[in-house]
Amino acid sequence: MSPPIKACALVGHLADPPIAEAAQAVLAALARHGIEVLYASDEPVPALPRARAVARAELPQQVQCLVSIGGDGTLLQAARLLAGRDIPLLGINRGRLGFLTDVLPADIGASIDALVEGRCASEQRPLLQARLHWADGASAKLLALNDVVLLRRESGRMFDYQTSVDDRYLNIHRGDGLVIATATGSTAYALSCGGPIVDPRLNVLVMAPICPHTLSDRPILVPGDARIEVRSMERGAALAEVTCDGVRLGDMQPGDRLEVATSGASVTLLHPPGYDYFRLLRSKLHWGRGEDRQER
Repeated sequence: MSPPIKACALVGHLADPPIAEAAQAVLAALARHGIEVLYASDEPVPALPRARAVARAELPQQVQCLVSIGGDGTLLQAARLLAGRDIPLLGINRGRLGFLTDVLPADIGASIDALVEGRCASEQRPLLQARLHWADGASAKLLALNDVVLLRRESGRMFDYQTSVDDRYLNIHRGDGLVIATATGSTAYALSCGGPIVDPRLNVLVMAPICPHTLSDRPILVPGDARIEVRSMERGAALAEVTCDGVRLGDMQPGDRLEVATSGASVTLLHPPGYDYFRLLRSKLHWGRGEDRQER
């Protein structure tokens, strides 16, 4: 059984009027349950009565849950903050599409009640770790919930790279780059590259080339515990950038190497009672519109 919630953190651009309005509704709902609310001290905010500011890095140490208000990008930031910690994350949608933030503003009160009472649906979503090795021996690493993206930086030039999976050669690619996505991130950048929508219950990774020069260079699914390696080809001179959930990891040049594998850490996502992933897809992608049949 999860410990009782005594304190909850709010994450989001709280100075933005629509997000500030949602934050006030969350504050009111949590206050009914006597729960303290914390927010990051580096976040410019309007007046938040009954809320306390602490350093962003200290939030996970002082709360038992976190509420993200905004779009999927805001939730991805919150996920990195909670990586490897047993602290659940609930997303309230004040962005655009919102595959991860599935609580609507009208449902804030009921969803917060469900959160406090332990009635939310819970899912463990794995995190990837990307490690970039430069030719000079230096390296850097970052975590990602959605995807790791390798994207060319020079317009008018293609990027050449070689891929392998678990030390087995896969292909040599030419194009704009590559998206390596979790099942969670299959509905993000990978989807626009022609990748499949993957049920988040499946433990797989999507490798989706970005604008490949060869039409036969298609997206492929590999096991979720696979180790993917990408090498920048010596024959090409184009520069590429590696990002993890939109956060820059570094540049990649000929002779550099990128490793992507599961990190072993996960994030606990909460959903309102009655959550149905396929219903979410229908809503976000406008499937089934105009049909006479009723949803069963």
